[in-house]
Amino acid sequence: MAVDPTGASLKQFVQDRPDSPVTMLNLLRFREGGEQGYAAYLRHFRPHAERVGARILYYGLGDRAVVGEAGQSWDAVLLVAYPSRRAFSQMVRDEEYQRGTHLRTESLTEAVLQPTDDAWRTVWGD
Repeated sequence: MAVDPTGASLKQFVQDRPDSPVTMLNLLRFREGGEQGYAAYLRHFRPHAERVGARILYYGLGDRAVVGEAGQSWDAVLLVAYPSRRAFSQMVRDEEYQRGTHLRTESLTEAVLQPTDDAWRTVWGD
């Protein structure tokens, strides 16, 4: 299972709308003991995210799914708002940030990293 973005997927992500704000949805499945390693990754991640103007909106540990088949539950969910897709790309390409990404990779067996766009105004009209 993939846990890290590829160069091709990152390039397409930025090309789509480089200056558009984006909230990244992270669905995470930990290896045995991976929760502690991921916490170390988050401590590494936060200053790099803040440096590009991003902020963590939510980090929560998962419970059993109310709707879904056995095995579909995620161990954790992370939401991070970035001022632009370009800002996300800048952060993940930064050498200092890259030095700590092994903490994430080593902690996970599976991950979904999905960009989301704000639909609030579309749905609610305000």
